[in-house]
Parts: sequence; structure tokens; C-alpha cells
Amino acid sequence: MPDERRPPAGVSRTATLIAQARAGEHARADRLFTDPLAGPLAEAVGGTPDLAGVLDLAGEHFVLRTRYFDDYLRKACAGGCAQVVLLASGLDTRAYRMDWPHDVRVFELDLPDLLAFKDEVLADAGARPNSRRIVVPVDLTDDWPAALLAAGFDPDRPTAWLVEGLLMFLSNEANDLLLDRISDLSCVGSTIAIEHFNPAFRALPQMRPVHDRFAELDALAASSVEDPVAWLGRRGWQAEVTDQVDLAREHTRPVPRVVDPALVGDARIWLASAVFTPPE
Repeated sequence: MPDERRPPAGVSRTATLIAQARAGEHARADRLFTDPLAGPLAEAVGGTPDLAGVLDLAGEHFVLRTRYFDDYLRKACAGGCAQVVLLASGLDTRAYRMDWPHDVRVFELDLPDLLAFKDEVLADAGARPNSRRIVVPVDLTDDWPAALLAAGFDPDRPTAWLVEGLLMFLSNEANDLLLDRISDLSCVGSTIAIEHFNPAFRALPQMRPVHDRFAELDALAASSVEDPVAWLGRRGWQAEVTDQVDLAREHTRPVPRVVDPALVGDARIWLASAVFTPPE
């Protein structure tokens, strides 16, 4: 029977889709990652039948992007990043399911109600983090840098930033501010990985029902970026984009329909990572 607990509505509701996609991947014999806690989280939510169409359309993308960002974080930590910051961490369980170097601290930032819901479910499941996990309950439209610093974040240590499933729900101006704040908190050697989409993807006719449904949940797609390399580069991040066709081929998976150029033309969901190299 579904749990009586519920994560908050709005953008946070989209986090349940990701948990469902990760739980489905964990059940596969040829899974691209392990996430034994995604199932309990999805079960506690009780399902999202109102968003089932989104999962059907984009579930394979959610799986590939999860593996992409997992690999990014492993590489960043192996390269010397001793701090990881998950912005809008949602129902993410990387602090629990991934193997981390012993000195790495993982900061999770998201709305207080959502983090409280996740922590309660994971505690009931007997889960213990594999990292020095630090929860920072904060609205990312508020002064989250102050909250992060108060939680012990050190801007003088190389940091791996992850911005997954967030930028498209913020305005262009809010995204610029977010990047400015991340850059101000970063030192040389820091890295960042992002997900966003271009204007052509935002305008896809087949995405209109998805945008409309998300809008009803106060999770309206509010922005896009034509060139993520240039956008990151303006603040000193040297970036590269990973083509999802190549990513699918690397992991011997079909190209997700939602990003298949044969089906969507020039529309793109960008997966990009970058190293911080500010001018002297």
C-alpha cells in the first residue's frame, strides 16, 4: 500500500519521475548503475500516473543522463575535487549508492520539505550514506550560497558541481545568476556538469503535452540555451557537450526517442561538463 507521505508539489514532483526511472534501471540485469533506494522512494511516493506519459517518453534519457553524471562525478573526485554539490538534489541517492573517496563531502541542496521526505524514507529503509553527506535545506531562489557556506562548504577547495534537471525550470536571468553564484564559490580545479535543452527542443510539438502537464504542477519550462559551451565559457568554464547518440552507443542502448535526431531534428537536450579556468 502506498505510503501516506508525499513529497511537495511543483518542480519537486518531477523528482519522483527520476526515482521511478532509476528504480526500473536497477531492476535490469544489464543495469548501467545501481540504485537500490530508488524503489523505496518511488513506492513511498505512491506512483505518478498523471506523469506516466513523461516517463514513457523520456525514461531512457533519464537513465543515460544518470550514468553520464555518475561518471562525471567519479572523474571529478578522482581528479582532486573533495567537495560535491548537488543543486536541486531531489530524490537523488548518490551519497548512498556511489563509492566515494573517504575525504569527499557531498552537499545536497533542495527544498526543506523534499529533503525531509527523502530523509524519512531512507531512514526507514535503514540506509546509510557512503560519504560525508551534508543536507542543506534551502530554496534555490533564495540566498543559497550563504546557506551552503554556513553548512561548512569551503570555496577554496576544488568542487564538483552538478545541476541536473533544474535549469529548464528557471528563467534565463535566474540561470545566469545561478552560474554567477557557482562561479563565485569556485576555485581553479573545480568542475561543473549541467543538463539543459535548446529552443528547438522546447518548441517540439510532441513536448507540448509534457510542458502543459508540468505547468499545472508549477513546473513550467521557462528557459533554453542555444550554446551551452558559450554560456558556461562566459564565466570561465571550459566546457564540452556529450552527444546522446554517442552516449547511447557507448552503453549499447537505443538512442532515447526524446533526443533521437531522426525523430526530433535539431532539438537537443544538452549534457555538458566543464572545468573552471577563470582568466588571471
